[in-house]
Amino acid sequence: MEKRELKRNFKNYIDLIRPFTLLAPIIVSSCIMIASYFYNVFIGDFSSNWWLTIIPASFALAILNGASNTLNQVTDIKTDRISKPYRPLVSGNIPIKKALILSIILYSLAVIISIFINQMFCLLVLMIAFFSITYSIPPRFKDMLFVNQLWIAIPRGLLGILASWSVFGSSINPLPLTIGFIAMFFLIGGSITKDIFDNDADKKTGTRTLVNTFGVKKAATYSLPFMVFPFCYIPILIHCGILDSHFWILTFLAIPAFLIFYLMIKEDRKVGFLENTPSWSLMYVTYFVFAFGFSVLTVFGAITA
Repeated sequence: MEKRELKRNFKNYIDLIRPFTLLAPIIVSSCIMIASYFYNVFIGDFSSNWWLTIIPASFALAILNGASNTLNQVTDIKTDRISKPYRPLVSGNIPIKKALILSIILYSLAVIISIFINQMFCLLVLMIAFFSITYSIPPRFKDMLFVNQLWIAIPRGLLGILASWSVFGSSINPLPLTIGFIAMFFLIGGSITKDIFDNDADKKTGTRTLVNTFGVKKAATYSLPFMVFPFCYIPILIHCGILDSHFWILTFLAIPAFLIFYLMIKEDRKVGFLENTPSWSLMYVTYFVFAFGFSVLTVFGAITA
C-alpha cells in the first residue's frame, strides 16, 4: 500500500512540473551548447569531456523551467479549475504550500548549479528566473495583453539561447544574438498557441490574451508574421554577412510556421495528446528542429573550416 501511495505521489509531482515542456530547455540548450563548443573551443580533438559541462548546464535550465511551471500552476489555480481540473493542485493531490516549496527548491537548485558553470551563465539564469517569476506572481505580466507574449519569448528564446551559448563562448557574439532573436520573434507569435485551450478560463480570471481579446483567427493572423518572417530573413542575414551561407536551409522552417497558423485557425480548442492543442505541439517541435538544425550546421561549419 505504501509503495502504491509513493508511486502515486511521485506521478503527481511529475505531472506538476509538466515533463514534456522540460524537453524544450533540455533539447534546445544541449544543441546550442554543442554548437557553442564546436564554434568556440573545438580544435579537432573529440576526446574532450565537454559533455560533463553540458549535462549539468542543460539540467539547470530544465529544472528552471520546472520551477516556472510549478509556480505558474500555483498562481493559476483559478484558471486551471475551469480549463484543467485534472491537474494535481486543482484535484487536491498536492497541497499548494508543498507545490510552492517545490518551486522555490527548483529555482534555488538551478541557480546553485549555474554558479559552477560560469558567471555569465549564472547571470542569464537569474534573468530567466526573474522573467518567469514576474510572469506569474502579482502584479503579474501574464495578465497584460501583448506584454505576456514578450515575457515568454524573451527568456525562452533570446535569454535561453544566450545562456546556453555562454557555457563555452561569449553571449554577445553576433551568431548567438542573431539566433536568439530569431527564436524570440518566433516565440512571440508561437506562444499564443497555448492560449487557445484556456480562452474562456483566461477571460473569466482576468488574463488578457490575443486569443480572448480578438478571437482565434485574428490572433493567429497577428502572430503569423512573427512566426514566419524570422526564418524568411535568414537569406538576408546571410547576404549581409551576419550568418554563414550554410544556414540557408533553416529558411524552410517558415513552412511549419505556416502550418502552425493553419492549425490555429482550424482547430479552435481541439486538444491534442500533450494537454494542449496540436498547434502548440507543432510550435515546440519546430523550435526543437530549429535548435537541432542550427547545431548540426554549426558543427559542420566548424569541422570543415
